[in-house]
Amino acid sequence: MNSGNYSAGAVKHAFWFMEFRKVVSLRSEGRTWEEIRKLSEEENIFGSPTLARAKQIFHTVSARVKGLDDSFYPLFQEGDLATQKLFALVAIMASDELFAVFFYEVIREKMIIGINEYSPSDIRLFFKNKQEQSEKAAKWTDQTLERLGQSYRNFLMEAGVTDSGRETRKILKPLLVPEMERWLEEQHMAYYLKALKGER
Repeated sequence: MNSGNYSAGAVKHAFWFMEFRKVVSLRSEGRTWEEIRKLSEEENIFGSPTLARAKQIFHTVSARVKGLDDSFYPLFQEGDLATQKLFALVAIMASDELFAVFFYEVIREKMIIGINEYSPSDIRLFFKNKQEQSEKAAKWTDQTLERLGQSYRNFLMEAGVTDSGRETRKILKPLLVPEMERWLEEQHMAYYLKALKGER
């Protein structure tokens, strides 16, 4: 999983849960990606303030949805809000390797050893380690890393995996429904399953 193919693209991204849900719903109805792109640009289905933002949201959210097999659509549609948010979180991990590694190495590890909180210093240490391992990451500025850390904190909070504390945040261990666990196993996504469950 940890190939070192890291991106700082998340500095420009939000959790975009409502948009994710909209895309899954449209795909479940049989809409093509091209049709959804046109709806985004011509009918502003995401409520974007500008066309450029609409394009960015479509590009990012569609990449997240495409990162998961289409068989998750019915599970998502039938799932409760907590399950839907966890699917959205897994989709972010599947499309953003650095965030997936962060969740696995920082949040999962804390759940394993029984520490139920994390702080900005944990994020800074993670980035420092990755900059030592990756030439690409080593070139990122402090400002980029700060914004990236804020995006990660937002993803975790909006997914319901942490609270919204100003500095230190409490980790709220996810409770996966059996159907989601089974789907992740069938899709050979044990990495994400272990991350969410806090298991070795």
